[in-house]
Amino acid sequence: DDENINSQPFMRWRERFLYCMEGINRASAATGEVKGSYLNVTAATMEEVYKRAEYAKMIGSVIIMIDLVMGYTAIQSIAYWARENDMILHLHRAGNSTYARQKNHGINFRVICKWMRMAGVDHIHAGTVVGKLEGDPLMIKGFYDVLRLTELEVNLPYGIFFEMDWASLRRCMPVASGGIHCGQ
Repeated sequence: DDENINSQPFMRWRERFLYCMEGINRASAATGEVKGSYLNVTAATMEEVYKRAEYAKMIGSVIIMIDLVMGYTAIQSIAYWARENDMILHLHRAGNSTYARQKNHGINFRVICKWMRMAGVDHIHAGTVVGKLEGDPLMIKGFYDVLRLTELEVNLPYGIFFEMDWASLRRCMPVASGGIHCGQ
């Protein structure tokens, strides 16, 4: 799903989820490969988020998606649900640029990466060096390192200003859109 898709009159979430799963099942049967789609369960209330997530699981999805604009408590709540229900949780950073691109008083996306890793998100739309969520290659590599590595050393070009030891905290996988590999 696109991060902007929620449940609009011309495309209701329940029917969209069914169509997606139909295509996923057809593709899996044709290729013999595991396929999936990030079904966007973002909604106005947590009750509705849980309802959509339960439905996604019921029809066979293994992954759900939420938007950053849900808020930090909501993100951590659905992360707990995803863990308890053996679902993968992807977070799209929709809305991030409203505060991350403010140089004087914004929040760097690296901080968001740390918060989302601590909240229990499995995947995060971490940007690339090309495309709409682009950034400086070294800065983007720093985002990826914060999400993936257990220990971080000071690396000023990557924007890592102090050592970090994540101990046994789960890692978070950076992903990109448009079929772009995060390592490029």
